[in-house]
Amino acid sequence: MQRLQESPKKEEYPKGTFGYDRQFLMQQYKNTIVLENSIEKSSILVSPELQGRVMTSSLNGNEGMSFGWINHDLIASGELSEQFNAFGGEERFWLGPEGGQFSLYFPENVSFDFKNWKVPTLIDSEPFEVVANNKSTAVFNKKAAITNYSGTTFNLDITRTISLISKDDIKNNLGLIDVDFSAVAFKSKNKIVNQGNNAWTEDSGVPSIWILCMLNPAPAVTVVAPIKEGGKEELGAKVNDNYFGKVDQDRLKATDKTVFFKADGKSRGKIGFSPKRATKFIGSYDANNKVLTILEIDEPRVKDKYVNSAWEIQENPFSGDVINSYNDGPLENGEQLGPFYELESSSPALFLKSKESYTHTQTIYHFSGTDKQINALALKILGVSVNEIEAAL
Repeated sequence: MQRLQESPKKEEYPKGTFGYDRQFLMQQYKNTIVLENSIEKSSILVSPELQGRVMTSSLNGNEGMSFGWINHDLIASGELSEQFNAFGGEERFWLGPEGGQFSLYFPENVSFDFKNWKVPTLIDSEPFEVVANNKSTAVFNKKAAITNYSGTTFNLDITRTISLISKDDIKNNLGLIDVDFSAVAFKSKNKIVNQGNNAWTEDSGVPSIWILCMLNPAPAVTVVAPIKEGGKEELGAKVNDNYFGKVDQDRLKATDKTVFFKADGKSRGKIGFSPKRATKFIGSYDANNKVLTILEIDEPRVKDKYVNSAWEIQENPFSGDVINSYNDGPLENGEQLGPFYELESSSPALFLKSKESYTHTQTIYHFSGTDKQINALALKILGVSVNEIEAAL
C-alpha cells in the first residue's frame, strides 16, 4: 500500500531547495512518494505518475540543495506534447535504442531528424503502478507493448525498485570506511521480462534498459569518466563524441585514464563509452557547491553487446555504449529542452527468450563535505583529484 505523505511543515522554501520541490510536486502529483532517513536527513521524491521516476534528492532534508533538474513550468502548465515532455527528474526509466533500424523513437520509413523523433508515451507520460512502498523503498510495475522501426513488437513486464541507501551502506559499497562525508544515495533495480512468445534476436532487434539522470548544469560543473587504459587498436576510441556532431575541443578532454566533459547546459553534445573503455563509474563535480555526484553500475563485460543509438541506419546496430553523458544546449531552431545535463547508463542488449528476464542496477550518490573529504572521495572513486577536475577545462 502507498503511504499518504504530509507536506513539509514550513510553508515556504526557496527555489533550488528540496523543500520547494517537495511542496511543488506534491501539489502537482497527488501520489508523490517521499523516501527519507530523518536521522541522516537524506531524502528522495519518486513519482508513480511518471514511471516511478526519481524526481530529485537531498542530503540535508527540506533545507538541502535539490539535485534533480525539474521543469517546473512544464509540469505546472498541465500541457502534454505528443513528441516529448521534458518533465525532468533525477533518474528516469527509458528504453534503447534511440536511433537506427531498431529504434524505438522513430516510426518506420522516416528520416532520422529531430522533427520525426518521438518518445513513446510508455516512458514519457504514462504512470506505473505502485506495488509496494515503505519508508526506504518503493516498487513499481508496468505491462506494455512497444514496436520498433523495423516493425517488431516487444511485450514487456517492467518492474522498477527504488531504494534509499544508508550512510553505512554507502561506506561499505564504495570502501569508504575511513572517509567522512554527508551524502544521499539511492539504488534503482530495473527488471524486464519478455512476455511474448518469441525470443528477441539480432534479426528482429532487441531493446535495452536505459536509465538517464537529469541534473542542474552550471559553468563550474564538470563530468568525469574514468576509462580503461590502452591503445586505440586494442580498445577503440577513448570516447565517442559523435552523437550530434563532434564536441568542441574546449568542452572535452581525454587523458589516458580520464575523460572530462563540460556540463554547463549551453552546447548540445553527447559522449559515450564502449564496454572496452567504460568502467563501473561516471561522475560530476560542482566546484561552486562542492558537490561530487557518482553514478555506479555493475562492471561492464567486454563480451556483452550494447544497442547502437546513432540516428542513422547502422552497419553494426549492436556496437553501442555502456555509459553516456549529455549536455543540453540550443537546437538548430534556437529552442532548448532544458537546460540540464545527464549521466546515463544502459544494460546490454536484451537477447531474451520468452519469459526470460534481465535486471539492470544503477546507484546514484551525491557527496558533500570539506575540501579534504571531497578530494579523498574523488581520488578513491574517480581516480583524479578535485584540482585536476577543476583545471581540466
